[in-house]
Amino acid sequence: MEAKASSRPLTGRRVLIYLVAFFGVVFAANAALVKFALETLPGTEVDSAYRASLAFNAEIAAAHAQAQRGWHVVAHVERAGEVARLRIDARDAAGAPLGGMGFTARLERPTDVRGDRGFVLTERETGIYSGQAADVAPGQWELIVEAARGNERVFLSRNRVVMQ
Repeated sequence: MEAKASSRPLTGRRVLIYLVAFFGVVFAANAALVKFALETLPGTEVDSAYRASLAFNAEIAAAHAQAQRGWHVVAHVERAGEVARLRIDARDAAGAPLGGMGFTARLERPTDVRGDRGFVLTERETGIYSGQAADVAPGQWELIVEAARGNERVFLSRNRVVMQ
């Protein structure tokens, strides 16, 4: 059996062209992957893990104080079209409505902070707060409800919700 001779011999210049073409394709693919990764990077959860760890004991103390208050805060959120409506019923340990509180709420995406949405809440009647957030897509969200009295946060709740 005879080997067929190539019409063009393998020269140093041809090998160089093959090598440059091969590594050019590899570098182009890597550049594209890096570009897509950086464009879709949602950011970090906290700016400084060290500072967040220092605040951990304060969060534990705040959770104990919240539990001792015995408040009953019920939040109901539903999505209609692209708008999410939230209603909060806040009562103290004796069942009396908690009026005059500074309630805030937001929906956070578990995977991407760019999708977070905030609610504009107003007190409709004593202890009843409601509001809405626009441009809320279906899927999993984390509902964070906070209440403040003056500059002090006195209530915090984090709940996973699924919007249809």
